[in-house]
Amino acid sequence: MQSEGPKILIQRLLPEAQIPRYAHSGPFGDLAADVYAAEAVTIEPQSTVAVRTGIALELPSTHGALVEDRSGLAVRGITTLAGVIDPGYRGELKIVLANLSREAQVVEVGQRIAQLRIVERIEAMFEETDVVNETVRGEGGFGSTGR
Repeated sequence: MQSEGPKILIQRLLPEAQIPRYAHSGPFGDLAADVYAAEAVTIEPQSTVAVRTGIALELPSTHGALVEDRSGLAVRGITTLAGVIDPGYRGELKIVLANLSREAQVVEVGQRIAQLRIVERIEAMFEETDVVNETVRGEGGFGSTGR
């Protein structure tokens, strides 16, 4: 039996706005809901724009959201930036899109432009120490496990 997730209230700010929704649900459903553009924009090569969704979210205090790329756009060089939505934010959700390609990219009204992943909010305790414990990985970072 699948548990019910948190209730996210949505305020439609523009008539063109669409409510986020999952393309696939159930036991093998999507991790994130599709988010839609409420305005048409052209993103010039190597530039960044904030695209209106026409919605505001009311997240419960226990949850936040992460904005993630859509693979169909990412393969064309369109990626999302600035993707953390705190539970206390009540303004319009705007999706920051960057065009990494060499060609202008057009976003249409109603187009799926990002995915919204709802996450549980955990407030960590950060404690300063003189040293951190060593692991097998050690200081290995970017590309340390091979390509």
